[in-house]
Amino acid sequence: MLTMKNVIREGHKTLETVAKEVKLPLIQADKKLLKDMLEYVINSQDDEIAEKYDLRPAVGIAAPQVNVSKRMFAVHVTDFDGTLYSYALVNPIIKAKGKDLIYVPGGEGCLSVDRKTEGLTPRYDWVLFEALSYDFQTGELFPIELKVEGYVGIVFQHEFDHLNGIMYTSKLFPELPQAKPAFEFVTAPEAETI
Repeated sequence: MLTMKNVIREGHKTLETVAKEVKLPLIQADKKLLKDMLEYVINSQDDEIAEKYDLRPAVGIAAPQVNVSKRMFAVHVTDFDGTLYSYALVNPIIKAKGKDLIYVPGGEGCLSVDRKTEGLTPRYDWVLFEALSYDFQTGELFPIELKVEGYVGIVFQHEFDHLNGIMYTSKLFPELPQAKPAFEFVTAPEAETI
């Protein structure tokens, strides 16, 4: 089980390195890591489990954040319509992206950043991802194409940046007049870490 003790923090070389493509077929260690990453995110959203194991709440985590420089990330996030996006993705690529920019009001957060940050991170209003999705039932990968937008799109872009050695802290702006908020309100600032 992954905990915050497994998460490396900003300044670590792995977080600043472009991750390597995952070799196929998946080795057992990669399958276990995909499962563990998704499990962390799901567990971190359960108040009882999060408190018991001292897990910071998250909606996503990337392999480089646990010091594995491979192109894999997991997300478990619900959009404002109640649709759940729960995936463990391998070798994702961006096929297309929107022209408009959006941001999270109040700013983003990250499991690898322990300090309070100020500023807004520009993201595309939608992104089309192509990836291999890991099926935990069968242990197999299957190709998937996902168009994600709004807040969910921001989560996916944040995790994808980790695969390219980019931290959100490297692109903070005091204001983004050309961008729109991904949503109009923040109910609990810093409640979830992307």
